[in-house]
Amino acid sequence: MTDLAETLKEKLRMTTTELPGHVDLSEHRIETSAPVYRNPTTALLYTHALARGDGKLAEGGPLAVDTGAFTGRSPKDKFLVQEEGSQDRIWWGEVNQAFAPERFDSLRDKVTTHLESADALYVIDAWAGADPAHRIGVRVITAHPYHALFAKTMFIDLAPGDAASFAPQALVLHAPDLEASPEEDGTRSGTFVVLHPGRTELLVGGTFYAGEIKKSIFTVMNDRLPLEGVFPMHCSANVGDDGRVAIFFGLSGTGKTTLSADPERKLIGDDEHGWGDNGVFNVEGGCYAKVIRLSPVAEPEIYKTTRTFGTILENVAIDGQGILDLDDDAKTENTRAAYKLEQIANALPSKMAGHPASVIFLTADAFGILPPIARLSIPQALYFFLSGFTAKLAGTEIGVTDPQPTFSTCFGQPFLPQHPKVYARMLDQKLEQHGATVWLLNTGWTGGPFGEGERMPIQATRTMLSAALSGDLDNAEYRTDELFGFEVPTTVPGVDAKILDPRSTWNDPEQYDRKARELAQMFADNFARRFGDVGESVQAAGPKL
Repeated sequence: MTDLAETLKEKLRMTTTELPGHVDLSEHRIETSAPVYRNPTTALLYTHALARGDGKLAEGGPLAVDTGAFTGRSPKDKFLVQEEGSQDRIWWGEVNQAFAPERFDSLRDKVTTHLESADALYVIDAWAGADPAHRIGVRVITAHPYHALFAKTMFIDLAPGDAASFAPQALVLHAPDLEASPEEDGTRSGTFVVLHPGRTELLVGGTFYAGEIKKSIFTVMNDRLPLEGVFPMHCSANVGDDGRVAIFFGLSGTGKTTLSADPERKLIGDDEHGWGDNGVFNVEGGCYAKVIRLSPVAEPEIYKTTRTFGTILENVAIDGQGILDLDDDAKTENTRAAYKLEQIANALPSKMAGHPASVIFLTADAFGILPPIARLSIPQALYFFLSGFTAKLAGTEIGVTDPQPTFSTCFGQPFLPQHPKVYARMLDQKLEQHGATVWLLNTGWTGGPFGEGERMPIQATRTMLSAALSGDLDNAEYRTDELFGFEVPTTVPGVDAKILDPRSTWNDPEQYDRKARELAQMFADNFARRFGDVGESVQAAGPKL
């Protein structure tokens, strides 16, 4: 063992005698004589992670970690316990696979026994939900300091004085190095993410990918908030100095984080929000951004976080001197940075703002068919919301190596415990009540499909978005797309008019027409199969085949 490693080991032994807020875990049926660290500092978690060899210190101060075999979520290994109190509202099927209560209890015992054997445990107590009227207390228990730091980063810190009266309302028992037995435990594989809705307890194991922790709590909020009359959203959000709020729906890799981190606007949050009677509020306290090929010019705020103490970098290439290579995709396309919201200079401290004036649907169209921007009517908005069309980008899920066209309803299908129509009805009510303008923004391909065309220029996207949010496009001239029916501006100041008409960017316009009809048919087939019973106005808002 090297002298450095010995020194770190000694520091770890020394710090175990001074616990930063010991907590009794017997209420969770965990009995341990090992040190239990409640809400430890970032510095202590760094020290422990480095001593264990769980990460490397990168130049500038971030902690660089490797998540092993799992570099993305495992949606096929997600289960919900089928119990009396919630079973009638759950959208059972491929997204929410049923898990027997007795199986949950048995697997839970395995997880707690595994945690009891650890040399140390870390407890993160925090809030999910910036609005005090709709927040829940989250407790994450793990034996891994890096994952404790991730939870500390992604959820909202307790205020001074909160700790004494804090009572967890959602519990995550995290054991990434414990694999389930499908025969004994009823799982699909050794990986498991299991939610018991009645108890609001989650078991996460068999994967070191930290994103499972945050998305498991998002699933909880997607079930809980509608019961309180709050619309939960897989979106980013920001607000201008004029108070006009914009929200950005979209799956991973479509630009939620990048486009909402606008230096001219205050950032509310980058991924998960609720829309209640008082407006929009962030569910989280941190951001979880893709950083592959991150540009210091196009995305300076996010780039800066990759050189900052407190940031966790997942699967980012790092050399022996701690120098990062954000362009290296040898491990995965899904390289990530987790950082506190406050690391973004223009972050809104309250994480709350008013009702949206603009709703943006982000799609990364791998076919190169959709225009870079289009304005939608409310029926069209509901149609596209339920459709949730995008390209599933490489690395976001296990097995995805190239962009794949996909329909992820509500732009967040993997995280919906209730039926998509529940969330669509809430969007409809909010749009009718507050009069927000809805835009479809294609951050995908232009000039041809993936492999032939090129990715939409980000500066053009930013210019079009700015024009939409400022109201400059309110009175612009529009054409109606003959196939999809939405309105497309014919000109946007500062943008090459040619890219506003996707057909004109293709070398073979007739090939574009064929592919456009294919995509429109995919929309129609998906909608008919899944949402054939929605209202006539929404049905009629689809492509005109």
